[in-house]
Amino acid sequence: MPVSLVRLFLIALLLPLFGGCASRGIPLASGQFEDLSARSLLKKSAEAHGLAAFQQINDLNVSYSGEWYGLVSRIQPGLIDAGFRRASQERTLLKAPLLTGQNHQGPQGSKQVIRNAGGVQVFYNDVPSADKEALAAAALVADAYRMFLTGPFYFLDNNLSLEMAESEDVEGRACDTLLAVRRPGHGLSAEDRYLLFIDRENHLLRRIRFTMEGLDSTKGAVAEVDFFDHQTIAGVIWPTRFFERLRKPIPNLPVHDWRMTGLDVNRGLSEADISGQAFSAIAATPARALAH
Repeated sequence: MPVSLVRLFLIALLLPLFGGCASRGIPLASGQFEDLSARSLLKKSAEAHGLAAFQQINDLNVSYSGEWYGLVSRIQPGLIDAGFRRASQERTLLKAPLLTGQNHQGPQGSKQVIRNAGGVQVFYNDVPSADKEALAAAALVADAYRMFLTGPFYFLDNNLSLEMAESEDVEGRACDTLLAVRRPGHGLSAEDRYLLFIDRENHLLRRIRFTMEGLDSTKGAVAEVDFFDHQTIAGVIWPTRFFERLRKPIPNLPVHDWRMTGLDVNRGLSEADISGQAFSAIAATPARALAH
Protein backbone atom coordinates (compact mmCIF):
# COMPACT_ATOMS: atom_id res chain seq x y z
CA MET A 1 0.00 0.00 0.00
CA PRO A 2 1.47 3.46 -0.90
CA VAL A 3 2.69 5.53 2.08
CA SER A 4 0.04 8.23 1.55
CA LEU A 5 -2.73 5.62 1.68
CA VAL A 6 -1.22 4.13 4.82
CA ARG A 7 -1.37 7.54 6.46
CA LEU A 8 -5.00 8.05 5.49
CA PHE A 9 -5.87 4.54 6.68
CA LEU A 10 -4.24 5.14 10.07
CA ILE A 11 -6.02 8.47 10.50
CA ALA A 12 -9.40 6.98 9.55
CA LEU A 13 -8.81 4.06 11.89
CA LEU A 14 -7.98 6.24 14.87
CA LEU A 15 -10.48 9.06 14.53
CA PRO A 16 -13.27 7.16 16.33
CA LEU A 17 -10.97 6.70 19.33
CA PHE A 18 -10.82 10.45 19.79
CA GLY A 19 -14.43 11.21 19.11
CA GLY A 20 -15.04 12.40 22.66
CA CYS A 21 -12.13 14.86 22.66
CA ALA A 22 -12.49 18.54 21.89
CA SER A 23 -10.94 19.34 18.53
CA ARG A 24 -9.86 22.93 18.93
CA GLY A 25 -8.16 24.52 16.00
CA ILE A 26 -7.21 28.17 15.51
CA PRO A 27 -9.81 30.83 14.71
CA LEU A 28 -9.44 33.25 11.84
CA ALA A 29 -8.19 36.72 12.68
CA SER A 30 -10.70 39.55 12.49
CA GLY A 31 -8.40 41.82 10.50
CA GLN A 32 -4.87 42.95 9.67
CA PHE A 33 -3.99 44.98 12.74
CA GLU A 34 -2.41 44.73 16.19
CA ASP A 35 -4.80 45.22 19.08
CA LEU A 36 -3.24 47.45 21.74
CA SER A 37 -4.23 45.17 24.62
CA ALA A 38 -2.78 42.17 22.79
CA ARG A 39 0.50 44.00 22.13
CA SER A 40 0.65 45.03 25.79
CA LEU A 41 0.16 41.44 26.97
CA LEU A 42 2.79 40.15 24.57
CA LYS A 43 5.27 42.75 25.85
CA LYS A 44 4.50 41.77 29.47
CA SER A 45 5.22 38.16 28.62
CA ALA A 46 8.49 39.06 26.87
CA GLU A 47 9.55 41.14 29.86
CA ALA A 48 8.62 38.34 32.27
CA HIS A 49 10.89 35.99 30.29
CA GLY A 50 13.78 38.50 30.42
CA LEU A 51 13.52 40.69 27.34
CA ALA A 52 16.34 43.06 28.29
CA ALA A 53 18.78 40.16 28.75
CA PHE A 54 17.58 38.43 25.58
CA GLN A 55 18.31 41.54 23.55
CA GLN A 56 21.98 41.24 24.58
CA ILE A 57 22.33 37.73 23.11
CA ASN A 58 24.12 37.48 19.78
CA ASP A 59 24.49 33.71 19.47
CA LEU A 60 22.42 31.03 21.19
CA ASN A 61 23.77 27.50 21.63
CA VAL A 62 21.36 24.74 22.64
CA SER A 63 21.20 20.95 22.78
CA TYR A 64 18.13 18.71 22.95
CA SER A 65 17.28 15.07 23.41
CA GLY A 66 13.89 13.41 23.15
CA GLU A 67 11.60 10.64 22.01
CA TRP A 68 9.02 10.41 19.23
CA TYR A 69 5.73 8.60 19.70
CA GLY A 70 5.48 5.65 17.33
CA LEU A 71 2.27 6.40 15.43
CA VAL A 72 3.21 9.90 14.32
CA SER A 73 6.45 8.59 12.83
CA ARG A 74 4.32 6.42 10.53
CA ILE A 75 1.87 9.20 9.63
CA GLN A 76 4.51 11.89 9.04
CA PRO A 77 7.84 10.14 8.39
CA GLY A 78 9.28 12.98 6.32
CA LEU A 79 8.62 15.62 8.95
CA ILE A 80 9.64 13.51 11.93
CA ASP A 81 12.73 12.01 10.26
CA ALA A 82 13.14 9.79 13.32
CA GLY A 83 16.17 8.01 11.90
CA PHE A 84 18.15 11.21 12.25
CA ARG A 85 16.34 13.38 14.81
CA ARG A 86 16.93 11.84 18.24
CA ALA A 87 19.33 14.41 19.74
CA SER A 88 20.63 17.71 18.39
CA GLN A 89 23.08 20.56 18.82
CA GLU A 90 21.58 23.82 17.56
CA ARG A 91 23.18 27.22 16.99
CA THR A 92 21.33 30.45 16.20
CA LEU A 93 22.61 33.92 15.34
CA LEU A 94 19.91 36.26 16.63
CA LYS A 95 21.31 39.47 15.14
CA ALA A 96 21.21 40.14 11.41
CA PRO A 97 21.62 38.03 9.41
CA LEU A 98 19.34 35.66 11.34
CA LEU A 99 20.74 32.16 10.89
CA THR A 100 20.14 28.73 12.44
CA GLY A 101 22.36 25.67 12.17
CA GLN A 102 21.29 22.27 13.48
CA ASN A 103 23.27 19.07 13.85
CA HIS A 104 20.86 16.18 14.43
CA GLN A 105 21.95 12.70 15.42
CA GLY A 106 19.96 9.47 15.24
CA PRO A 107 20.24 5.74 14.59
CA GLN A 108 20.81 6.37 10.86
CA GLY A 109 23.53 8.98 11.33
CA SER A 110 23.82 12.75 11.18
CA LYS A 111 21.69 15.47 9.60
CA GLN A 112 23.05 19.00 9.21
CA VAL A 113 20.58 21.84 8.55
CA ILE A 114 21.39 25.43 7.63
CA ARG A 115 18.39 27.74 7.70
CA ASN A 116 18.50 31.43 6.73
CA ALA A 117 16.31 34.00 5.02
CA GLY A 118 17.43 32.73 1.64
CA GLY A 119 16.24 29.16 2.18
CA VAL A 120 17.48 25.91 3.68
CA GLN A 121 20.22 23.36 3.07
CA VAL A 122 20.27 19.78 4.38
CA PHE A 123 23.12 17.26 4.50
CA TYR A 124 22.52 13.62 5.43
CA ASN A 125 25.77 12.00 6.56
CA ASP A 126 27.64 14.83 4.75
CA VAL A 127 25.72 14.31 1.48
CA PRO A 128 23.58 17.27 0.31
CA SER A 129 19.88 16.60 -0.21
CA ALA A 130 17.79 18.04 -3.06
CA ASP A 131 14.58 16.33 -1.92
CA LYS A 132 11.85 18.99 -1.79
CA GLU A 133 9.98 17.37 1.11
CA ALA A 134 13.17 17.00 3.15
CA LEU A 135 14.08 20.65 2.57
CA ALA A 136 10.58 21.93 3.39
CA ALA A 137 10.42 19.77 6.53
CA ALA A 138 13.85 20.95 7.68
CA ALA A 139 12.88 24.60 7.22
CA LEU A 140 9.65 24.07 9.17
CA VAL A 141 11.47 22.32 12.03
CA ALA A 142 14.30 24.87 12.26
CA ASP A 143 11.91 27.82 12.44
CA ALA A 144 9.52 26.05 14.80
CA TYR A 145 12.27 25.15 17.26
CA ARG A 146 13.45 28.75 17.35
CA MET A 147 9.83 29.75 18.03
CA PHE A 148 9.45 27.18 20.82
CA LEU A 149 12.69 28.26 22.49
CA THR A 150 12.34 32.03 22.20
CA GLY A 151 8.61 32.09 22.88
CA PRO A 152 7.17 35.61 23.17
CA PHE A 153 10.36 37.16 21.72
CA TYR A 154 9.61 35.41 18.42
CA PHE A 155 6.34 37.33 18.05
CA LEU A 156 7.56 40.83 18.91
CA ASP A 157 8.06 41.58 15.20
CA ASN A 158 6.65 40.60 11.81
CA ASN A 159 3.05 39.83 12.82
CA LEU A 160 0.41 40.47 10.19
CA SER A 161 -2.11 40.73 13.02
CA LEU A 162 -2.23 40.26 16.80
CA GLU A 163 -5.39 40.23 18.90
CA MET A 164 -6.93 38.79 22.05
CA ALA A 165 -8.60 35.38 21.82
CA GLU A 166 -10.68 33.16 24.10
CA SER A 167 -9.01 32.38 27.43
CA GLU A 168 -8.10 28.79 28.22
CA ASP A 169 -6.49 26.84 31.06
CA VAL A 170 -3.17 25.07 30.49
CA GLU A 171 -2.37 22.29 32.96
CA GLY A 172 -4.67 23.90 35.52
CA ARG A 173 -3.24 27.42 35.11
CA ALA A 174 -5.49 30.21 33.84
CA CYS A 175 -4.10 31.75 30.67
CA ASP A 176 -4.95 34.75 28.54
CA THR A 177 -4.68 33.95 24.86
CA LEU A 178 -3.29 35.85 21.89
CA LEU A 179 -4.08 35.11 18.25
CA ALA A 180 -1.21 35.95 15.90
CA VAL A 181 -1.02 35.71 12.13
CA ARG A 182 2.35 35.83 10.39
CA ARG A 183 3.08 36.17 6.69
CA PRO A 184 5.25 34.40 5.83
CA GLY A 185 4.76 31.77 8.51
CA HIS A 186 7.40 29.37 9.76
CA GLY A 187 9.24 27.14 7.35
CA LEU A 188 8.29 27.71 3.71
CA SER A 189 4.71 28.66 4.56
CA ALA A 190 3.09 31.73 2.99
CA GLU A 191 1.06 32.24 6.18
CA ASP A 192 0.53 30.54 9.57
CA ARG A 193 -1.72 31.22 12.55
CA TYR A 194 -0.79 30.87 16.21
CA LEU A 195 -2.44 30.89 19.62
CA LEU A 196 -0.18 31.95 22.51
CA PHE A 197 -1.36 30.94 25.99
CA ILE A 198 0.14 33.33 28.55
CA ASP A 199 -0.06 32.60 32.26
CA ARG A 200 -2.40 35.13 33.85
CA GLU A 201 -0.40 35.18 37.09
CA ASN A 202 3.26 35.40 36.03
CA HIS A 203 2.94 36.06 32.25
CA LEU A 204 5.10 33.11 31.25
CA LEU A 205 4.20 31.48 27.94
CA ARG A 206 2.68 28.06 28.69
CA ARG A 207 1.60 26.81 25.25
CA ILE A 208 1.71 27.63 21.54
CA ARG A 209 -0.87 26.18 19.16
CA PHE A 210 -0.02 26.57 15.49
CA THR A 211 -0.79 25.66 11.91
CA MET A 212 1.81 23.97 9.70
CA GLU A 213 1.22 25.21 6.17
CA GLY A 214 4.83 25.01 5.03
CA LEU A 215 4.74 21.31 4.12
CA ASP A 216 2.30 19.68 1.71
CA SER A 217 1.67 16.72 4.02
CA THR A 218 0.80 18.95 7.02
CA LYS A 219 -1.43 21.55 5.35
CA GLY A 220 -4.59 21.89 7.40
CA ALA A 221 -3.03 20.27 10.46
CA VAL A 222 -2.83 21.97 13.86
CA ALA A 223 -0.38 21.07 16.63
CA GLU A 224 0.55 22.53 20.00
CA VAL A 225 3.57 22.51 22.29
CA ASP A 226 3.48 22.92 26.08
CA PHE A 227 6.42 24.36 28.02
CA PHE A 228 7.64 23.14 31.42
CA ASP A 229 10.55 23.19 33.91
CA HIS A 230 11.69 26.75 33.30
CA GLN A 231 15.23 27.78 34.25
CA THR A 232 16.89 31.20 34.36
CA ILE A 233 20.08 31.20 32.26
CA ALA A 234 21.93 34.33 31.13
CA GLY A 235 19.12 36.43 32.61
CA VAL A 236 16.39 34.80 30.52
CA ILE A 237 13.69 32.38 31.71
CA TRP A 238 13.74 29.44 29.28
CA PRO A 239 11.54 26.35 29.12
CA THR A 240 13.64 23.20 29.36
CA ARG A 241 10.99 20.54 28.71
CA PHE A 242 8.64 20.48 25.74
CA PHE A 243 5.66 18.28 24.90
CA GLU A 244 3.99 18.31 21.50
CA ARG A 245 0.58 16.91 20.58
CA LEU A 246 -1.57 17.04 17.48
CA ARG A 247 -4.91 18.87 17.54
CA LYS A 248 -5.99 18.20 13.94
CA PRO A 249 -6.68 15.83 12.27
CA ILE A 250 -6.28 13.49 15.30
CA PRO A 251 -7.08 15.39 18.51
CA ASN A 252 -4.63 14.91 21.41
CA LEU A 253 -2.36 12.50 19.56
CA PRO A 254 1.06 12.60 21.34
CA VAL A 255 3.86 13.58 18.97
CA HIS A 256 7.12 14.39 20.74
CA ASP A 257 8.49 14.70 24.29
CA TRP A 258 11.90 16.35 24.51
CA ARG A 259 14.24 18.17 26.89
CA MET A 260 16.80 20.88 26.57
CA THR A 261 20.04 19.28 27.76
CA GLY A 262 22.35 22.27 27.38
CA LEU A 263 22.40 26.03 26.77
CA ASP A 264 24.99 28.80 26.62
CA VAL A 265 25.15 32.19 24.91
CA ASN A 266 27.54 34.61 23.24
CA ARG A 267 30.43 32.42 22.13
CA GLY A 268 31.19 34.98 19.47
CA LEU A 269 29.98 32.83 16.60
CA SER A 270 29.95 34.17 13.06
CA GLU A 271 27.90 33.19 10.04
CA ALA A 272 30.81 31.09 8.77
CA ASP A 273 30.83 29.00 11.97
CA ILE A 274 27.39 27.48 11.34
CA SER A 275 26.67 27.88 7.63
CA GLY A 276 28.69 24.96 6.27
CA GLN A 277 27.93 21.24 6.11
CA ALA A 278 29.59 20.93 9.54
CA PHE A 279 30.02 23.31 12.49
CA SER A 280 33.36 25.00 13.05
CA ALA A 281 35.35 23.95 16.12
CA ILE A 282 33.96 26.75 18.29
CA ALA A 283 30.39 25.99 17.21
CA ALA A 284 30.78 22.20 17.53
CA THR A 285 31.63 22.36 21.25
CA PRO A 286 28.52 20.94 22.97
CA ALA A 287 26.15 23.39 24.64
CA ARG A 288 26.86 23.79 28.34
CA ALA A 289 25.02 20.98 30.13
CA LEU A 290 22.03 21.88 32.28
CA ALA A 291 21.36 20.62 35.78
CA HIS A 292 17.93 18.93 35.92
